[in-house]
Amino acid sequence: MKMTSGGATSPLRHLADNGHLGRFYIDGQWVSPCGAALADVVNPATEEVVVQVPLGNEQDVDMAVAAARRAFDTWSQTTPAQRAALLERLQQQLEASAELIAQCLTLEMGAAISYARSAQVPLAIAHVRTAREVLTKFSFIERRGQTAIVREPIGVCAMITPWNWPLYQITAKVAPALAAGCTIVLKPSELSPLSALLFAEAIEAAGFPAGVFNLVHGDGPGVGGALAAHPDVDMISITGSTRAGIAVAQAAAVTVKRVAQELGGKSPNVILPDADLARAVPLGVAASFRNLGQSCSAPTRMIVPRERLAEVEAFAAKAAAEIVVGDPLLETTTHGAIANRAQFDRIQAMVGDAIAEGAKLLVGGQGRPGGLNVGLFVKPTIFTDVRTDMRIAQDEVFGPVLCILPYDTVEEAVTIANDTVYGLGAHVQGRDMELVRHIASQIRSGQVHLNHPAWDSHAPFGGYKQSGNGREYGLEGMIEYLEIKSILGYYPDA
Repeated sequence: MKMTSGGATSPLRHLADNGHLGRFYIDGQWVSPCGAALADVVNPATEEVVVQVPLGNEQDVDMAVAAARRAFDTWSQTTPAQRAALLERLQQQLEASAELIAQCLTLEMGAAISYARSAQVPLAIAHVRTAREVLTKFSFIERRGQTAIVREPIGVCAMITPWNWPLYQITAKVAPALAAGCTIVLKPSELSPLSALLFAEAIEAAGFPAGVFNLVHGDGPGVGGALAAHPDVDMISITGSTRAGIAVAQAAAVTVKRVAQELGGKSPNVILPDADLARAVPLGVAASFRNLGQSCSAPTRMIVPRERLAEVEAFAAKAAAEIVVGDPLLETTTHGAIANRAQFDRIQAMVGDAIAEGAKLLVGGQGRPGGLNVGLFVKPTIFTDVRTDMRIAQDEVFGPVLCILPYDTVEEAVTIANDTVYGLGAHVQGRDMELVRHIASQIRSGQVHLNHPAWDSHAPFGGYKQSGNGREYGLEGMIEYLEIKSILGYYPDA
């Protein structure tokens, strides 16, 4: 484990002082890895390696799974009230560490500090609060005549989380699984692993029993593959690319474990002819570019009436001009750096492909914004008059790149909205709510937002088609981690 002197920011210093850098959290202890492999953690704003973290191997996975298996027998028998109390303490620990976590997210994946504070951290904490709220109201046994329908925790759950919303994706999986009574082995992304260490500290401080939560760093082929294939893992939940989801499902099939996948997206934003463009378009641009477009449900296809295309372009260009890309630690910065070099290169390549295919460049383009010569900074980019057969309209960019696609009829708008292999999120904008709701019912996606409503942590989230299977958040998010048992004759007096 190596830490550069220039990387001694407060999160790194905190973790180093606590002796948690270079460690895994297994069976309630901070332990050294079994192997010697290391991965660089790069600050994307400076492109400097700030620390190296160990990569686990099959031996580390075996230790973590064994700890989770041992803990399951006791943890699964705790009462909902006991689990809810621990979740409340976890929420309190995360709230107390909110600024440290925000600084950590800015360091490891380039989020603007203002966005880390206002979205990345509080929305992550909301998943813990929501899991506790669901747990306190949930009935684990239901009477159906003489039969009892019982819901029981599925067992040991392995969780693979991505680099784009590091803590948010951890809490979206871990909190409901803990609420259900499952035990956990977490593999966070090796590209943004530090916030997971802070989360493990919060778990420890909250007082969860040893083995209930375990953390092993590693890459996909090593730790991810070992978890997916492990015979003592009952369920695996992954958020990542469709390619990664397929690989995990194939490895998991051998042991017939449950697989939940939240994968890619190319979400449509249908703007109907009667929409208030002055509101709908700027909000659509903001939603598309949130977290620098590094969100699987970002509405990166704005589908607009052809006769209003010029108006849409004007509003979109004005909204993009208000974005401030730069040093993520500056309070005036709205958008920081792309999280890693591979993603930066992909964005540049896809922007170039779009230009080569004839998409009209409205704003942005290839290269860094002016004045930024170092760091993984990209120009917020909007293409207009895009055709559905262009790669930029079909493939997930995972960057601040918006496509504007014109339509001639509302029926055509729905066809365009459904014309991808994905079906994760969608948006519809318009004044006629009967029509808005009708269009929402025609779109094949797991979640639809009407006229940019507030985020709802209780609204289940997941995909149709190649965007995955299963649901996260809210009641449905906890049900994913439960088995159904029918006990006939439980109520003989019925």
